[in-house]
Amino acid sequence: MELSTRRLLLREFRASDHAAVHTFASDTEVTHYTDWGPNSPSDTTTFLTEVTQDATSTPRHRFALAVVNREHNALIGSIELRVVSTSHQRAEIGYVLHRHSWGKGYASEAAITLLHFGFDELGLHKISATCDPNNAASTRVLTKIGMRLEGHLREHLHLRGRWRDRLVYAALSDNHPAQDTPR
Repeated sequence: MELSTRRLLLREFRASDHAAVHTFASDTEVTHYTDWGPNSPSDTTTFLTEVTQDATSTPRHRFALAVVNREHNALIGSIELRVVSTSHQRAEIGYVLHRHSWGKGYASEAAITLLHFGFDELGLHKISATCDPNNAASTRVLTKIGMRLEGHLREHLHLRGRWRDRLVYAALSDNHPAQDTPR
């Protein structure tokens, strides 16, 4: 599976992506707000093994894709759409980028493309995302792509020895922002 934007290619991960993935997945600054990482080399290997196996499952519920900068043909991050309920047509989206790719609009571009895919191709009704309330960059991305704040989950995750809150954002199929946003 491949999805294209003006500047990005979203494609399946390959075993040969290990070095590029590990560069951002092992970075403490990149993983500061995530509920995983920083990755060891074996964590990165496990991730790549899982997502390449998930890519061949039927029916497929996990779409974890490499984010590739087309101009430089460089893997700069990961984006994922995970169907959490087929009966309720719900999924969750998440993304992470190498810190050298922050602030350039890549996360928004990739996320809006995956919203299109989820609503238009998979027929989903609702796509949600969570983020740390202190992660201003991620809240900007979610707002920019038209997702709406639905709630604040207090002490939702126990990460790195402390309780962390999460904000919940979502978009619905009948009025999703991706409808009016060019791919």
